[in-house]
Amino acid sequence: MRYIGSAFCLAMLWMAFALPAHASIANAPGANIEVSLITYGPGETYWERFGHDAIELRDSASGEAVNFNYGVFDFNEENFFLNFARGRMHYLMDAAPSGIDERFYIESGRSVTRQTLAMTADQAAALRDFLLWNLRPENAGYNYDYYADNCTTRVRDALDKALGGVMKAQLTARPGGMTYRQQTVRLMSAQPWLMLIMDLGLGPYADQPLDAWQESFLPEVLQTQLREVRVNNGHGGLQPLVRGEQLTSPNRLDVPPTAAPDLRLPLALAGLVIGVLVVLTRRRWPIGYALLGTLYLVSATIVGLILLALWTLTTHHSAWANANLLLFNPLALLLLPTLWRSRRGFAASRFMDGVIALQLLAIVIAVLLHLLPGTVQQNQPWLLLALPCWLALAWSLRRNR
Repeated sequence: MRYIGSAFCLAMLWMAFALPAHASIANAPGANIEVSLITYGPGETYWERFGHDAIELRDSASGEAVNFNYGVFDFNEENFFLNFARGRMHYLMDAAPSGIDERFYIESGRSVTRQTLAMTADQAAALRDFLLWNLRPENAGYNYDYYADNCTTRVRDALDKALGGVMKAQLTARPGGMTYRQQTVRLMSAQPWLMLIMDLGLGPYADQPLDAWQESFLPEVLQTQLREVRVNNGHGGLQPLVRGEQLTSPNRLDVPPTAAPDLRLPLALAGLVIGVLVVLTRRRWPIGYALLGTLYLVSATIVGLILLALWTLTTHHSAWANANLLLFNPLALLLLPTLWRSRRGFAASRFMDGVIALQLLAIVIAVLLHLLPGTVQQNQPWLLLALPCWLALAWSLRRNR
């Protein structure tokens, strides 16, 4: 995906829509249309980390080639950031001459791979007609979803539609390699702060087992899975869908790791350090204890409010029903006055004892939810972070009782 400013975006869409009137792609017979999947490697900016792709249609007679992609958005769109926060992201389909489109990624240092697909004349013509219909201004927009409806799933679905559902039938029968969470953490690992925020905000939806079709929401996974698809060869047998694959331009940027980093140990160590510091400063440095406890309680409150808002006020369904709400929630703010009184030796009131007990009960429920069979959400790292912190705070607030 990539950002295109409003004026340039409209110009590109106009050019793409006007293209069929002047280009032979629109009128070429299906036998002359060569179909390829173009896959672009991940970029440096956070919205480029998932990579991108496009469908290339090339007229073998004239050599003319056009790339169709579904990854255009506009920062200047009215209420863009508010809509983004609500989960109402408006994306557009776009088309451009292949050379222009691919040059942008090559100059950015991102890899460009072309997979030529074995499509019949009728299938190529049907794909061309669908893409040109989809390119019309009234059809070009769609509501973007990170996992279920993005620039790659739209490309995947367009190819599958032209192939009569062959791709989906084969890929749904094949298990995927990672979950949405694992793929997200893996691709965002170059920016640790953003990786942690996204992992914290993802709910059980992100941990569901995926088949190869679902996991093909990523360009590189779709590229890999297409190599395994077989189609009718016209003689009663099967042939690979990918007739040829060519690396047009190598990647000059840092390549994402092949596996998601394990966050359990670093977050467990962080939680242990915070817990030990709470205990030590409670005895030896009361003001430091109060400041450290305040930082944790305020952070837990803010995180809880954000997780609650994501669940109740947005359409980010991948963040709904997040069990991390049991670990970080607005109850933490109630303990702030008690924390500052405790540095002078005052114990928590009976009411605050109840709040502390309620938070510890939430921790126990979070642990049980994780241990019970059938639990989907994989939030072990955040359990390991929160548990020692809350135990240390609970001890420090009640030690004088």
